[in-house]
Amino acid sequence: MSDVTEIDVRDLNSVRRAAKKDAGTPDVVLGDDWVQPQGVGDNELAEGRRKRGLYNLRKSPLARKIITFNLIAMILLIAGVLYLNPSRDNLAYQRANGLVNEAELIADVLEARMPATVPVNLMTGDGIDVVETLEQMDLRGGIDVVVFDADGTLVASAVGAADVSSISGLNRNESDTILTDFLASTWNGVANSFRNIFGDWREERGGPDQDAVLSAMNMGTSVQTQNDASGTTFVVITPVMQGDSPVGAVAISSAAGELDALVRREREQVLRLFLVGIFISVGLSLVLASTIANPLADLAAAAELGRDKNARKLSPTQVRIPDLTGRPDEIGRLSGALRGMVQALSERIEGNEQFAADVAHEIKNPLASLRSAVGTMRVATRDDQRERLLEVIEHDVRRLDRLVSDISNASRLDSELVREQEESFDLLKMLGNLNEFLGKEARDKGIEYIADIPEEPITVVGLEGRLAQVFVNLITNAISFCEDGDAIRVWARQRENRVLVVVEDTGPGIPNEALSKVFQRFYSERPEGQFGNNSGLGLAISKQIIEAHGGVIWAENIRPTEADMTSEPLGARFVVGLPV
Repeated sequence: MSDVTEIDVRDLNSVRRAAKKDAGTPDVVLGDDWVQPQGVGDNELAEGRRKRGLYNLRKSPLARKIITFNLIAMILLIAGVLYLNPSRDNLAYQRANGLVNEAELIADVLEARMPATVPVNLMTGDGIDVVETLEQMDLRGGIDVVVFDADGTLVASAVGAADVSSISGLNRNESDTILTDFLASTWNGVANSFRNIFGDWREERGGPDQDAVLSAMNMGTSVQTQNDASGTTFVVITPVMQGDSPVGAVAISSAAGELDALVRREREQVLRLFLVGIFISVGLSLVLASTIANPLADLAAAAELGRDKNARKLSPTQVRIPDLTGRPDEIGRLSGALRGMVQALSERIEGNEQFAADVAHEIKNPLASLRSAVGTMRVATRDDQRERLLEVIEHDVRRLDRLVSDISNASRLDSELVREQEESFDLLKMLGNLNEFLGKEARDKGIEYIADIPEEPITVVGLEGRLAQVFVNLITNAISFCEDGDAIRVWARQRENRVLVVVEDTGPGIPNEALSKVFQRFYSERPEGQFGNNSGLGLAISKQIIEAHGGVIWAENIRPTEADMTSEPLGARFVVGLPV
């Protein structure tokens, strides 16, 4: 004979546990155990996942924000590199320094060919033939060499060869600068529009003027920078000395656009690196967006499926939040929180349904008794019978009034526990006041009342009025079950970070099968003489209040040490544990 799982039809959780225990009976499924075969909600979620790819991320505002901000960061980085990069200044310094060395070297060659004592005239060729000397020099790099006499008059000029490919090991990277040229042409187009309005601020390229030549003869070597349409050009002027007297000057101009070509090639490499970085950034942004936007879209879609779509009927599908708790990030936490919230909401709905069913059941009993008493009164002929029926009606009316009041208090309890502000208070002082008031009631009934409360205060944080309601309920229950000659003991002790408050009595105890049921709503285990005097909500409300304060409450029977569990109990004990 197989074991039969005990089911309390008034407790949905009992039905749930029975369904889980009996795996061979899959007919009873509730809450998260329920699976909708080929449900509409599951189909919609699966269809939404199929439609969400990397390409469809363009429709996600979150994905667009991720990509946009990553691109902005990359653009600002590259713009800062191009703007703050000192390579152009370094190249300009190196090129100008090289031209100074070349100019001074040419001047030294001319000085070496001059006689030491004979007067020299560069214009007439007395003492040195400047043209022949320049022709004999192997000038390179596309430089322009100009020689002036002592009066600043042009004597001779020469142009260096631009081709250096014939020199072994000296090769220049002549790669295309497509990106740089495109940006330069765009910038020039914008700049030209402003030049048409404000005029051209660029200098016209030309050789060194006479004043600059004369100044160099008196002051020494000088460097000038010229900007024109072809780019930046450096002009170096150095004097040609015979002894201590200047007899002329040598001016060297760099090749037009030489420096700008070098800068363009360097910027081209940076821009290509930037372009590769853009593709990588967009790719990684898409991957990142897919790991964030898609799970969030699944969570949002699952939540949207559970809402009322047409405002006229509830959604037929159950909200089933995707399980993403395996992710070690905020999305995993959000998934777990949503699943917990949905589960709590489902349990709350089940609890409300159960509460409504229990209320209807409990109200039907006194109503049936009232209807029976009223119907019987119509045919009752004797006064004692009518008096007895009136007593029954009065008892049922009081029972209904008490039941409705307790139901009203229980239904408002959740909102009041959330709305009321918790405060610190002395738990033992509150218990002392209750013992003083309720102890008198117990002694009037012939019950010995013992209060064992420590002298040191114990401070807890909570709603003093609600916790007082719990202990009043426990003590009055003990009084109602005790008779003349019984005893009640209320004691409290602090255990590390918790305080235990115990209410014991020497009454009839609690049936073993009822120990797990006494905290259920509308459950009442009363003697026959007390039938109808309690709604069965007191202990359920007490349990709800204690758990809202982060505490625990349980019931047990008092038995002698090492006594048989089947023996008669010596009384009942209710234990309340609260955090300190």
